[in-house]
Amino acid sequence: MFSAQTYADRRRVLADRLGTGLVLLLGNSESPRNFADGTHPFRQDSTFLYYFGLDQPDLAAVIDADTGEAVLFGVDPTIDHIVWMGDLPSLAERGAAAGVIDVRAPEALPNCLAGAKGRPVHYLPPYRAANRVKLEGLLEMSAKDFEAGVSLDLVKAVVAQRNVKTDEEIAEIEKAVAVSVTMHEAAMACARPGLTEYQVVAEVERVARAAGMDLAYQVIGTVHGEILHNHDHGNTLKPGDMFLLDAGAESPLGYAADLSSTMPVDPSFTERQRVMYDLCLASYRAAVDTLAPGVPFSEAHLNAARVIAAGMKDLGLMRGDTEEAVQAGAHAIFFQCGTGHMMGLDVHDMEDLGEVWVGYDGEPKSTQFGLKSLRLARPLEPGFVLTVEPGIYMIPQLMDLWAGEKRFEEFLDHAEIRKWRDFGGIRNEENFLITDDGHRRLGPAKPLTAEEVENLKS
Repeated sequence: MFSAQTYADRRRVLADRLGTGLVLLLGNSESPRNFADGTHPFRQDSTFLYYFGLDQPDLAAVIDADTGEAVLFGVDPTIDHIVWMGDLPSLAERGAAAGVIDVRAPEALPNCLAGAKGRPVHYLPPYRAANRVKLEGLLEMSAKDFEAGVSLDLVKAVVAQRNVKTDEEIAEIEKAVAVSVTMHEAAMACARPGLTEYQVVAEVERVARAAGMDLAYQVIGTVHGEILHNHDHGNTLKPGDMFLLDAGAESPLGYAADLSSTMPVDPSFTERQRVMYDLCLASYRAAVDTLAPGVPFSEAHLNAARVIAAGMKDLGLMRGDTEEAVQAGAHAIFFQCGTGHMMGLDVHDMEDLGEVWVGYDGEPKSTQFGLKSLRLARPLEPGFVLTVEPGIYMIPQLMDLWAGEKRFEEFLDHAEIRKWRDFGGIRNEENFLITDDGHRRLGPAKPLTAEEVENLKS
């Protein structure tokens, strides 16, 4: 945990932003995998973690926005808890670590909420069904009324606060990034024909665990990089394959890193792979060069798209005016996703609170294919931490669909594109902090150029 003062200060800022009412925050409970005591690894709710820092299940809290005072609700460990899990801190000790003096049993929570006396009870949209059921019961609300009662004021206040990372948060993220770079270097060194994807992923996960860190998200490690979120690891690596790894560590305090790399399975890229790899890397650099306070992240995305479209035009896969093609969305046959997203206690930071608030500051999202998948578009501010990860993905089914519809024929040469249907996908990704005068990559540099990647395989 950070210091108790850190959490007290965060709650004070939140209370000042809201002005009045009670803030009700539920921590997560254990989630059974196949029976009550056979649970998934516990992960605390990130907003609860942000304001209280306590990484134990079955906690709840109320913050009085009028007074700034907080109450922590939970149970003291019994001898049964201690037999199975060892000596555990009391509720009062946990409260003290978070800067909370007033601790109470869970049974006292309804009375505390009843004491709102006409003031609003602010709550966030739950992403777990169990927490929704708890909240509906505590607030004595129907499902319809519950949806309407989600506090937009609280959503906006939390987003505004968590979007801007403090120095101690940045230091924690950089710890996770440093381990993540080692994870990617391990994959580059070991990926070779004859291994399974499972074996490479196992080495990546071993590096994270050996460093005392968890995984920030389920590892993507695949020879089918054209499948954007491919979590299947059953293929055997063959000569001529490329292996795409998207993996990041999570620090002990819950802060994420998020890196992607693409590597040849052979000692070096083929000429065909190298051409596309270098084009994808150029798009990445164009996006990074755009990062600065006041610049909308949508411009970084569009700059990456322009580089990809121009490169595809040079290769004979696209034609016509590059800017017109990008504005129309024709390039999305190769680049279907967004260039990046906010990152922090969640790898997609606060996605449970809504991308329209986290990444768009309330502005509407595009409905255009490709652009609609951009999670971050708002003007950047100092303290924002984000990913940069443009990619090139040759998806056979998408090629067939657009060719059959004769879509964007003024910009796309479908016959030439078809020749790349078995190519796969490429992505490179690093994490950045927006500074007062520009940007800074977080953590050590990972192998990025084709030569740097190949050198790790020699």
